[in-house]
Amino acid sequence: MDFEALFETQLDALRQEGNYRRFANLERQCGRFPRARNHDDDAPAEVTVWCSNDYLGMGQHPVVTERMKEVIDSCGAGAGGTRNISGTNAHHVALERELADLHGKEGALLFTSGYVSNWAALSTLGGRLSDAVILSDELNHASMIEGIRHSRAKKVIWKHNDPEDLDAKLSALPANAPKIVAFESVYSMDGDICPMEEIVEVAEKHGAMTYLDEVHAVGLYGPRGGGVSEERGLAHRITLIEGTLGKAYGVVGGYITGSAALCDFVRSFASGFIFTTALPPAVAAAAQASIAYLKESDAERQAQRQNVARLRAGLDRAGIPHLPNPSHIIPVMIKDPVKCRMIADILMRDYGIYVQPINYPTVPKGTERLRFTPSPWHTDADIDHLINALTVLWKQCAIAHEVA
Repeated sequence: MDFEALFETQLDALRQEGNYRRFANLERQCGRFPRARNHDDDAPAEVTVWCSNDYLGMGQHPVVTERMKEVIDSCGAGAGGTRNISGTNAHHVALERELADLHGKEGALLFTSGYVSNWAALSTLGGRLSDAVILSDELNHASMIEGIRHSRAKKVIWKHNDPEDLDAKLSALPANAPKIVAFESVYSMDGDICPMEEIVEVAEKHGAMTYLDEVHAVGLYGPRGGGVSEERGLAHRITLIEGTLGKAYGVVGGYITGSAALCDFVRSFASGFIFTTALPPAVAAAAQASIAYLKESDAERQAQRQNVARLRAGLDRAGIPHLPNPSHIIPVMIKDPVKCRMIADILMRDYGIYVQPINYPTVPKGTERLRFTPSPWHTDADIDHLINALTVLWKQCAIAHEVA
């Protein structure tokens, strides 16, 4: 069997469709966010990053980096193993307390990434609760879908952000079946925000557990960065809130928060927690420092919102189509995978602007886009440069000036 030929055949198909992914060889420059050194030959030596999920630049904030270096010096580089054998550290415990406080919950549990926390928690809940049914928003993240699939629980898909459809789907289920309503606050590709209160009310009406993914909202929304659930005063009504340390908090890792019993249940049964090496203590300490800082400082959130509004207004003036939404995510619609890749390449090569094209399977075919995430540290000149570059390319590439 010629396995190499089998691999190449499918890779060639991706290339022909325009969906083959190429990674830019970049090196972030500490203290100069959003600048990065470029190690590819066909683009400027320094570029401006426009698609980072380090939404507030906290990955380079002195409060975070100094804390990480301090704990490396005191604890070393690694955790030493899984937490149940050799890896539990005082910094893990302190971070879990910080996270529980962030969301107003009794407990929290750390994971190595947001993907793992969703996969492990949903697979454990669905798999260990007898006759459980998981009702999943149709646009939920791949990590949630994988967790639900792995649980082997019954799955029901409800229409995106549609409480009425959720109500109908819940009404059709046995009254005594454990029900878990899984949804996100901010959806990362379209940037829309769920009607959270209506979803919670429907779930409460049917006695269902609510499972909320806040990965694109923690640090960014709410007076202390507790996410959309904090901003709307709903965190206390949500059973489990899941989040990440790798986006607005600028480090790496994932977590869940909820009641003490819920967190202990997942800790005791989730293979994705039990059998994997714990986060390095220095990472945990840096994440705790980032969370504590953003609980007190609103300056980064306000500056980011101003830059989001400035970019949106500039795109509107230039007639560049972007999906309207109330979040910090600005999807500029291209709707063609080849053009999407081409525009991204030209922006990098000729303008020193780095943005990664978003193609299938991350988004449906025909909805290809460039996803811009303005940070507090992009300057007015950066924004003007981006808008001018896009204006030129829109004319050159003959792209439609409407979203729909």
